[in-house]
Amino acid sequence: MPQITRRVFLGSVAATAVPAFAAKRSATDWVTLGNSGVKVTRLAFGTGTRGGRVQRELGQAEFTRLVRYAYEHGIRFFETADSYSGMPVMLANALKGLPRDSYRLMTKYKRSEAGDPKLTIDRYRRELNSEYFDIMLMHGVRNNDWTQTYKPVLDQISESKVKKIVLAQGASCHGLLPLRTFPGNRWLDVALLRVNHDGARMDNLRDNVQEKGDVREVYGHIEKIHGQGTGIIGMKLIGEGTFTDPEQREASLRRVFGMGTVSSVTIGFKNTQEIDEAIERINRALNA
Repeated sequence: MPQITRRVFLGSVAATAVPAFAAKRSATDWVTLGNSGVKVTRLAFGTGTRGGRVQRELGQAEFTRLVRYAYEHGIRFFETADSYSGMPVMLANALKGLPRDSYRLMTKYKRSEAGDPKLTIDRYRRELNSEYFDIMLMHGVRNNDWTQTYKPVLDQISESKVKKIVLAQGASCHGLLPLRTFPGNRWLDVALLRVNHDGARMDNLRDNVQEKGDVREVYGHIEKIHGQGTGIIGMKLIGEGTFTDPEQREASLRRVFGMGTVSSVTIGFKNTQEIDEAIERINRALNA
C-alpha cells in the first residue's frame, strides 16, 4: 500500500479547504459598471425625489450637511439632473472643497432642452463645478425611437466622451416601449432602470406611475442588458418613498440585489436616519 507523506496530505487538505468566512459585501463597496470601466459606490445619493422637491426643501445648509454625512459614511456616488430644478447647483455647493477624484458624479440631459447640445453640456459643467462627468445619461426616454429623436444629443454626448468630458454614456428609461429597445443597444455604457420587488413606480406600457409595472418583463430585459456588458443602476428601489413599511423596503432590496444583475442603486434621502437604514439594509441584502 503506498505511503502518504505529511507534505502530500497537507497539500491535499489546503487544495480542498473552504474558507471559513467569505468576504462580506457592502453598500459602500466600489463596483465597476459593466464594461464602462467607471467605478462607483454600490449606493448612490439621489437628488431627484419628487423631481428634487424633497431635497430642495431641505435648504442648502441642511442639504450640504446630509451630503457630507453620506460622503463620510462611504457613499461617494452622487446623481442629479437639469430637470431637478436647482439641484445641480445645490449639489455642487454641497460637494465644494472635496477632492473631485474622491467621488463620482452622474447627471442627466433634459429631453426638452433646446439649443446646441455642446453649449448645454458646458452649462452643466459650470453648474456642477466639474470639468467632467463620470456618467451622463439621456434623461427619461419614453419612446421606442429615442435613439433617432435625440440623435444630435447622443452624438454630442459621444463626442464629449471622446474628449473625456464624459467618461460613460447612457440613458434612463420611463416605460416598457423604450425599455424594449435597450437590449442590443451598444451605445449604452450605463442604463438607469426602475426596479423593485412590487412593480411600484416601475415600467408599464402606458408609462403611468399610478399603475404597477410589469416586474417579470422588466427583470427579463435587465438580464439581457446586463448580459451585453451595460452597467445597470437601479432606481425606485423603495417605490419613490411609497414603501413605508420597513419590511417592504427589506424585501425590495433583497430581491433586487439577489438578481445579480444590478451593480449600483440610487436612493434619495431627506435625513441621516434614512442613509443609515439604507446602508444597513443593503448590507444585509448583499450578505443574506
